[in-house]
Amino acid sequence: QVQLVESGGGLVQPGGSLRLSCAVSGSGFRLRAMGWYRQAPGKEREWVGSIGALGSTNYADSVKGRFTISRDNAKSSAYLQMNSLKPEDTAVYYCNAASREYRWNWGQGTQVTVSS
Repeated sequence: QVQLVESGGGLVQPGGSLRLSCAVSGSGFRLRAMGWYRQAPGKEREWVGSIGALGSTNYADSVKGRFTISRDNAKSSAYLQMNSLKPEDTAVYYCNAASREYRWNWGQGTQVTVSS
């Protein structure tokens, strides 16, 4: 059974940076587009951005120009580099397949808190 493990979250001041990691156990990572998602308190989970199997990326307007997604197929891992963080970026961040059809069970996520 595939497991998703997100890590790298923490407390950061506005304007700071964090790099999140997503490790995917089991098979199937290399051929799947991967997405990053986040869920703020009291809100629904939202899409942050995606990276295709060959590396093409797309981002939500709210993070475009500040966040960068990358992947390492050899390590079955995806990454989310977050720069110029804002308080409104505070959320639990998750990774999963970009396509709902190929999605695995959600992992625990990693908490990102942006506060002074």
